[in-house]
This record gives sequence, structure tokens and C-alpha cells, in this order.
Amino acid sequence: MPNLLLIESPGKLKKLGQILGSGWIIKASMGHVRELANDGEDALGFDLGGQSIDCRYRPRDARSKKVLSDLRHAVKQADRVYIATDPDREGETIGWHLQQALNLRNPQRVVYSEITPQAVKAAIAHPRTLNQNLVAAGRARDCLDKLVGYKGSRHIVWSLNNGAKSMGRVQSATLHLLCVREREIQAFVPQDYWSVWVNYQEGFKAFYRSSPNPRRKSAHDSDEKGSEPESDRVTTQERADALVAMARAHPHQVLQVEGKEARQSPPPPFVTSTLQQAAGAKLHFSPEQTMKVAQSLYEKGHITYMRTDSVMLSAPFCESVRQYLQQHDPTNLPRKTTRHRAVKGSQEAHEAIRPTQVNHVPQQLQRELPSDAARLYELIWNRAIASQCAPARLRKTRVVTQSGEAYWEARGQVLEFAGYTRYWNNISANTVLPPLTQGQPLHLEQAQADQKQTQPPPRYSEPKLVKLMEQKGIGRPSTYAPTIKTLKQREYVRLHQGKLQPTALGLELDGALETLLPDLLQPEFTAQMEAALDAIATGQQEWQTYLIDWHRSYFGPAIAQAKSQLPSLTIAADRPASTSDSSAAGSTTAVATKTTTAKATKTTTKTKCPSCGGSMNKVPSRSKKLKAKHFLRCAAPGCSTVMFWNAKAKRYELPHAQRQALNPDQFVDHPCPVCGALLERYAYTKDGQDKVMLRCSLLENRRGKCKEVAFFQSRGEFWSPKFGTLKLPDA
Repeated sequence: MPNLLLIESPGKLKKLGQILGSGWIIKASMGHVRELANDGEDALGFDLGGQSIDCRYRPRDARSKKVLSDLRHAVKQADRVYIATDPDREGETIGWHLQQALNLRNPQRVVYSEITPQAVKAAIAHPRTLNQNLVAAGRARDCLDKLVGYKGSRHIVWSLNNGAKSMGRVQSATLHLLCVREREIQAFVPQDYWSVWVNYQEGFKAFYRSSPNPRRKSAHDSDEKGSEPESDRVTTQERADALVAMARAHPHQVLQVEGKEARQSPPPPFVTSTLQQAAGAKLHFSPEQTMKVAQSLYEKGHITYMRTDSVMLSAPFCESVRQYLQQHDPTNLPRKTTRHRAVKGSQEAHEAIRPTQVNHVPQQLQRELPSDAARLYELIWNRAIASQCAPARLRKTRVVTQSGEAYWEARGQVLEFAGYTRYWNNISANTVLPPLTQGQPLHLEQAQADQKQTQPPPRYSEPKLVKLMEQKGIGRPSTYAPTIKTLKQREYVRLHQGKLQPTALGLELDGALETLLPDLLQPEFTAQMEAALDAIATGQQEWQTYLIDWHRSYFGPAIAQAKSQLPSLTIAADRPASTSDSSAAGSTTAVATKTTTAKATKTTTKTKCPSCGGSMNKVPSRSKKLKAKHFLRCAAPGCSTVMFWNAKAKRYELPHAQRQALNPDQFVDHPCPVCGALLERYAYTKDGQDKVMLRCSLLENRRGKCKEVAFFQSRGEFWSPKFGTLKLPDA
């Protein structure tokens, strides 16, 4: 009997099939196959007991049901089952779900970080069992995120009645970073200042300094790539004019000349966050686009696994780079292999992101890769090679001149040996100063003061936000891109001139959460939760004990206190703002005013609350995601039930997470002729008669490519005008 290899993505099937050859069945789970059910208290799908957690899992959707059915059939045909899901906590957890759902007694877990014959065959030759500590960390993350997201959203966010749909453990902390910066921008008051400088006939420019002593490296320094040199800030026009007059009235001479050689070490190879930052800065890719393109490169065997926080490179790869440099760039070969310091808190689970083969130079792959993939591969290849090159050598020069009581400084930087910058240039080295000696007189050509204005702190671009999330310990490599995507989908932030700007809704939600659940927004608090998950992954912490204690000691009481504060928060929002308040609060007050208007116009409907039987109020909403410009909210005290309008069904419905799970009997054992998902029975009424039809079970496909899939019941069988007759045993 053949061996069965279970993987996540179907994009790997072809490459792995070529590597393993005959004797193997390779099946893809299409990512996650199970999720926590939407039942129980607050639709969490698990019960927090006194000492244990009872989790109830279900297939994610109709497609997952079909996938699991196909995989069960494949398991019966196989002699041995290997689980080769992705090499991270999420992949380990998916592997555990496959084991549970398929009733696998002794699955062999294989891990490889690159899809090459050598790596895949070596992994299969040395299988292991599933790492239960990693599985525990994955399950803990799922429960923790759902606990915060569902309870916080249902009891707090929905009660705000402002159109906000959700909060989340990582999502809300990340939104808070953006909102804090936005409020700093709103509160910023610009100030005028002057940058004073002189030009010399000897061929260089110098900037005013209040002292001849060297300063710490700052934004004035010209060796920071992209920076604009400036003088020490002069805050009055009078002082600026006095300095210009002094420069013109007094002779100039060289006071100090300093020169030194500096070495700059190569940067480490990419990890997930630095790849997203570099692709954003150089290729203008969003984090989501970067990860999508990197996934395609990984699946085709061109790069190693792209979700990592380790800067480690394997010894064979480092040796292959040394051989490449010896052959093509021998002067750039360092004496010994370069090692890079690990980032604090990194998991070091596997390698950094690198090409699988050094000799697959970017120019060779340009013909076979799409444009975006070729550009990202070139970035990864260049960074990996640069990380193993010799340091760059720079000649730095500093000259201080004097005229009267004023000092002037010029800095120069010349690249004497390019080193790693031949592959990854991250320094500016083009400022050349003429040969000068101490005491040498100089001839003034021009003296001038440029009036400028202080600028507010900039908004974060997506790459900069990823960098900040990593620095603050918010999330992990696999969560950076999805978190930013969610914030945009929820319309809490928008892209404005390439930067992330919180919307009025995002600012309003963050302001409310800052009052109601302040701890959850703090990066340090979120980082502590990530550290706890890390401890679970290494076996130092039992996951159920941690989650139960965390909920009992913090989150449960925090939600209860926040609910008690909601009425006063609502009253404050309903109170009309005074003129002075409006002018001081700016756009934030405008948001509150819009919300007040919305609340003032809410009306009671005839619809009864499905939870308590109370009346439902119609609440206006600005959200573009809603099919109607309102939603319903229960008017009964303590009940936070909301319902949304389904235009197609012409009725109000609970949020998807609170609806009852679909009845398995609704599905029939026959695939959709277009997409392959299971068909489902659909009851409807026509001309006063109850009828049944079969349709595709995937809602998104019914609205698109499967909209013509319709089998109508007739005389014990189902018939479609496009796909013909379909006979079912139980029809």
C-alpha cells in the first residue's frame, strides 16, 4: 500500500509529487479543517471549568467536510500516514486536528523548511511524533483569541451602537498604537525654526553648531540614508539673522579636522517582519501581498519557510554562499562564517528566510516567475548573500570651522570598500570633503538661514507598523499581516497617501476601549500574553491552567466592570457637546456628535429579540459593510443581542457566530458540478407550495461562479436545466 503525506496547501502538490514519485499519495487539507464550534456561552465553543477546558470542534465549512471525507478515504488506502503541515505552531496544531478528525493512531510528523529533494527526503527519513507542547500553545491561542474577541465584541463593542463590529486581543492593541499616534498628530502645534548654513569657495557646505564638541549621531548626520542635514535649530528670526551677519562679518578658519575609518557589519537575513518592511519600502508591497508572494515562492521550492523570527542560517547554506563568493566575488569573502545575534524573544524554531539554492541567481528566475515573485525573490537572495559578506569600510570625516563666536560643521563619508553593500546598500556614502588642515583660512561664498517648521510625528506605513508590532511584542510573525488586513476590513483604519490613518470609527472605538478595557490595549499587557503562550510551547506552562486563571483573575472581572461602566459612557456620548468642547476636541467630538445623532433617531421595531423576547431598536449605522444603513439591538437592560438585515432572505438575522450550526442532514453526498463543494438542500415556497431544491453549499460561490447550480425536485429526482438529472438514494 502507498504512503500518505498530508500537507496544508495544494500549491505544494506538484513539487512534492516530483520529489517523492510513485508510492505516495499526497493530499492537501486546504489549511485549517476544524475550528471551535459557535455554541455554548457567548458562542465560544468551549467551557471554562474549574480545572479543565472542554473544547468542541467542528469542520470549518462545507468544503472542510468534503476535504475530511476525502482524507478519510485516502487514509484507508495508505500503509502509513505522514503529517507534513507547516513547520510552526499553527502547522503543528493543524496536524493535531487532522489526527483527531481522521482518528489516526500513530501518524508520523515530518518537518522541513524548504521544499527541495534533500530537505523533504531527510525529513521523511527522520519522522517524529506531534509536539504536544506546540499543539497546546496553538489551542491556547485559539481559545484566548476567541474568548477576548467574542466576549469583548458581544458585551462591549456591540453595546456602543456605533457600527463597530469587533475587538480582538492583537487587533485592538495594534489599533491603539495607530490611534495614539493620530491623537499626537491632532494635538501637534507646529513651531517655526531656522536652519543656518554657510558655503565655502573651497567646495563644501557647513551647518551652524552651538558648540564645537561632537554630537551624538542624529537626524542631521548625512550618513543616514535619506536624511536631510540641518543646523542646530535656531528658534527666532533675530538669532538667525545675527548668525548670518556674524558669518559675513568675521573671517572663517578650520578649527578641527577629524578622520576615522569605520566598519559596518552586514545586516542579518530576513525574518518575517523585516521581509515585510523591506518589501514595503523597496517594492511598495503591503504585508498581505508580501506574504502571498512569499508563499508562492516557498511552494515552488525557491525559498525557505516565510513565517519565522529566527536569523539563523544552516551550515550547508553558509558554506554554499562562501563557495559562491569565492568564485564570483572573492574580495567579499570574510575570514570566517558570519553569525548574527538573535532577536530578543524569537523562537529560533527554524531558519531565516533565504533562497534554497545560492546558484539560482535572480536573473535566471526572471523568465519563469511572475514579476512580483521575481522582484521579491531578488530581494531575498540579495539580503541572504549580503548577510554572509565582509563588512563595508567607510572613511568618515568631520570638520569644524569658526567665524567669530559661531561654529560650523561639515561631515563627509566615503565608501572605501563596498563589502556587503554590493548586494544590500543601506548606507549613503557620497559626501566628499576637500583636504583641509587645522588653522587653514576659508573663503565664504554664501551664508543663509532657511525658515522651516516642525512637523508632526508621521503616521505609520504598513511596514513601519509591522516593525513597531515586533518591537512591542504584539502578535507573532504569522499574525502581523492578518491583523492589519482585519483593521482595514473593519474600516477602523484606511490607507491615506500610503500611511495608515484611523477612521472616525476606529478612533471612537479605541477611545471607548481605553476607558472600558485599558489593560488590553497596552503593548506590555499583550506581550505578557505572548510570553505565556511561548512558555506553553516550551512545556513550562500548562495551557488550561493558564487560561482558566487568566479569565478568573483578570478577564472575567474586567468584562463585568466594563459592562457596569457602559451606561455612564452612553450617557456621556448622548450629552450634547458645548462649542468650546467641540473646538478643543476636533474630529473626535465630531465623531461623538454623529453617534449622538444616530442614537437620537433610533426607533422601536416589531421584531422580538430571539434571546430574551424583548423589543428590538433600529439603530442607524455608518458602516458600509451592512446591507442596510441600520441594525437592530435589543432594548432590554443587560441583553446585548444584535441582528442584521439579510436583503436576499428579506429578514433580520443574528450574527453568523451566534446562528445555530447547520444541520448535517441538510447536505447531500454529491459535489457541486462547478466547485466541488457538497450540495445542500434548500427549502422554499413558490405559488403557495413548499418545495426543495439542491444548490451549492458555499454562499460566496452561490453569488458567483455557482449561481447557475440549481437542481429542482421532480418525481423523486432532481433536475437542472444546465446540468441534467441527479438521482439520490434518499430523494
